Parts: sequence; structure tokens; C-alpha cells
Amino acid sequence: MDIKTLYDADINDITIAKNAFDELCSAFGRHIESWQHDVVDRLANSQWSGTASDHAQARIRFLGTELQSAHSELDFVGKALAKAAEQFALAQAHLVYVLDDAKDAKLTVAPDGGITWDKDPASPTYAGAGAETTAIAISNRITAALNEAAQADQEISARLNHFATNASNGTGLDAATVAKDQAAETGREQVPAPGTDPNSVKQWWNGLTDSERQKFINDHPDQVGNLDGVPATARDQANRINMKRVKQDLQSQLDGLGPEPKKYLSVAETNGGPVENPDYDEWQRKQNDLKEKLASIADIESRLSGDKLKRRGEPAFLLGFDTKGKGRAIISVNNPDTSDNVVTFVPGTHSKFATAIGDVDKADEMVRAAKESDPGSPKTTAAIAWVGYDAPQNLYPEAASDSYAENAEKDLARFQTALRATHEGNPSHNTLMGHSYGTVAVGFTMRDHKLPVDDVILVGSPGVGVDHAKDLNIDPSHVYVARGSEDTMIKHVASTGLAFGLDPVDNDFGARHLPAGSTDHSHYWLPGSVSVKAFGAVIAGNGVGQ
Repeated sequence: MDIKTLYDADINDITIAKNAFDELCSAFGRHIESWQHDVVDRLANSQWSGTASDHAQARIRFLGTELQSAHSELDFVGKALAKAAEQFALAQAHLVYVLDDAKDAKLTVAPDGGITWDKDPASPTYAGAGAETTAIAISNRITAALNEAAQADQEISARLNHFATNASNGTGLDAATVAKDQAAETGREQVPAPGTDPNSVKQWWNGLTDSERQKFINDHPDQVGNLDGVPATARDQANRINMKRVKQDLQSQLDGLGPEPKKYLSVAETNGGPVENPDYDEWQRKQNDLKEKLASIADIESRLSGDKLKRRGEPAFLLGFDTKGKGRAIISVNNPDTSDNVVTFVPGTHSKFATAIGDVDKADEMVRAAKESDPGSPKTTAAIAWVGYDAPQNLYPEAASDSYAENAEKDLARFQTALRATHEGNPSHNTLMGHSYGTVAVGFTMRDHKLPVDDVILVGSPGVGVDHAKDLNIDPSHVYVARGSEDTMIKHVASTGLAFGLDPVDNDFGARHLPAGSTDHSHYWLPGSVSVKAFGAVIAGNGVGQ
């Protein structure tokens, strides 16, 4: 595809062809109606019976199915042409806009895409001191428009060849073929349902053009952003769009709360005590919840592109979020689709959308520790804070319940499958890590699902639902546990029999022990600590422990 071809293209010709196919499809539909009335119905009412009649009517019904299949295939061709016209028109518009911008900037674009400009400050056509920067941006936009058109060209060519082949070899008359083609058409119009197998989602995504993908991101950011199997960069873009919308909605809800109600309605005459206003507590609860979530969004946005990014140095990707209820958030430090090592960190009790940024801080430390464990290595590490489940919000009774871990299983297993589905190049070294109740979620998931992970780290664990590491569907030598000498809370849980199975630090459990020093339950990720260094070594594939 070149500038002249795209610029001069008469998109109306494609629309004319599309309209012709639509008319052909309509005429064919009328032919089927005549066939049904004049042949099928008359034959059915003819009182003809017997073996010959049965054979004839079976054959006629089969021909009716073939006619319906052919009608569907004609309809698909018209839709393909309509989509092509839309895509070419969009690419052409992008090219026209950029060429107009180049002209306004006093840049000259050659037919081959080369850009020149007047560099003489005294000349009336002088392009200005920033011309080179502008030219680079213009060149990139021209390339994007041409690539957009080239991809649309390849897409329509492939689709028309497919339908032509179906017509020539007769497969277009087969109902199964039509059903498959219909599924492909539906995939271009609808986002797969939540919970769809990540490999199927990735296949759907790969079958879309760039413009179709961008349309889904823009039109359905909440669905695309939370869909396992969509690549990380696309999820991140969709979620950033959606987060802006959610932020506006939360702010509107906060503004709509109105003034603070009176805390007390009156003074009771019987005892002189105040009478509490029931509306006050509800108003406070809503206000606190909205403020907390808005503050969390501000923190996440800062980590994604603001001051925290500058301090941390590694880019972050927003792979999912939801502010309903206590909320969820999935944030990756570095891109898991391109990193050599990937760790998914599942936090425990009290985790929610509002606390996610603290878990991202832990992810930052793990990325740093993995890099320091393998000095000089070109390998990269992505660390994901996976607040992707409804965690218990108190130690008792919620954190004593199996239900939170059981409810996390499907989502966590699907997310791990998606990491493999979307990863580029050689498979990454994947680690699954849990802390506190997060280890219960990890353990239950590994016990009940064969996960595509290479190592698992259980930190400050109250038990994982099994009595031996081998029952986690992984080689026990790749199961690591860590518990600091001052982690008295977990020691108490284990000693009182409230643990979820055998204590993972018990030698009979069969896991490898990582050094954790004298840390307590909340400080395993302190920068430079023996525990975080050990985590980094395992994440980088340099297993440690005993």
C-alpha cells in the first residue's frame, strides 16, 4: 500500500459492490421463499406417499438446507464488503488528515513518504525550529494509515477468498461450515463472555484487524480490560479508558450525597441521651467508601504514569479492576507478555481495591530483587499484584472460612492460563505466590487445577488445603515456604488447629524453606531483606532454600 493508492481510492466502488451483493442476497431469499411455497409445501400437501415419496421429500429438505446455507454465505460477503468499505474509509481519512497537517506545518510529503521542508528562517515557507520533530510524528502517522489500509486489504482479500472457495467446492452449502462462518462474524461484533477460555479469547483477538481491536477497546473497555486472553497492552489501554469513566462516576456519586446529615435527631426526654440519626451512619459509610476508592484510583494513576513511575522506573500495566463492593485490581509491573520471568502475587486478608497500590509496591520490590539475584542477565521480570478475588476483610470469622479461597479458584486458574496464552516468544518462567490468606487461595487453586506454573511460594501461610506439597499438582521441589520468626499471628493459627491443613513450614509438608529472618507477618517485602532477596531468586529461576 502506498500514499497515492490510498489517497486516490474510490471507496464508493466497494459500497456499490456491497449493495449489489445485498440485492443478490435479497433476490436469493425471495427465491427460497418461492421454493418453499411452490415446491416444498405443494409436495407436502400432494398426498403422495410411499418409499419414493420419502426419498424425494428427504432430498428436497436437504436441498432446502443447502439453499439456506448459500443465502447465509451471500449475506456474509455483503457484510465483509461493508466492513472493508468502513476500514478503507477510516484509513483514507487518517491519511488525508495527516497530509493536511503536514501542509499546515509547511512540510512536503513525497509520493514515497519522504518528508522535506524549508530550513531557511528568512524564507516565507520556513517550517520552524521544530520541523524535524513534527516530520517524524507526521511520518509515523502516515505509516500507521498505510498499515491500517494494508491490513484491511489483506483482511478483505482473505475473507472473499474464503467465501469464493466455499462457493467453488460446495462447502458453502454445508450447515456446519455456515455455522463456523457465523461464529466468526459474531466474533467481529461481540466481545467473548466473561469466563471464556483464554486460549479461545486469544484466538478471537488474533482474528481481528487493528481497527476492530481498537473499536472494541474504545466501545467496550470494561469488557476488554477484564478479559483473560486479551494481551496485556490492550487490557491496559482499555482499563485506563474505563478507569477515567469510573472515576467520573464515583465523583458524581460523591457530589450527589449532599450535605452531611445531623448525627443526632433529638434528645430523649426519658434519660436525656441523644437519639442517633440512622441516615448519618449510612451517609458516612457511603462517603468513606467513595473517597477511599477515588484515593486508590489517584494512587494507581500515579503509579501508571505519574510520580511513582518516575521513582520506580519500571512501567506498570492495569490488567483489570472493578470498584463494585470492596473492589478488585490486577496491576503488573512490566509487561507479562514479553518478560522472561512472571510472578503473580495473591495478597490475603484485608485486600481490596483500595489497598492494591500497597501490593504493587511489593511487586516493585520483587522485580528489583529478581534483577539483583541475577546480575548482568538480560532477562526481564514482571510482577503482578493480583487482587482479583474477594478477600476476607477480618480475621474472624471471614479469614477462617474456606469460601473466599474456593470462590477465587476459577478466576485465578483462568488468569494463569491466560498468562501462557498471551505470552510472546519462548514460555516465561512463571511463579505463583501467596501471602497469608492469599496462600489459601493459591493452595486451593493448585490443588483443584493443574496450573501452568513453574514454582510456587507460600509466605506467612496458615495452610493451603493439603497436607503435602506433592498434592499441589507440582513437583514438591518447586514449592517454597517462608515464615519469619516474629510472625506470631500465623504461628498462633497453626498451633490452635485453625490452619487449612498441615502447617506448610512443617517438615512433613515437604516444601523447601526460604530464609525470612525475624520478620513479622507484614514485613516480608522490606527492601533488601533476606526474605525479599530469596523471593527474587526463586522468581528469576535461581531456586534457593532447603
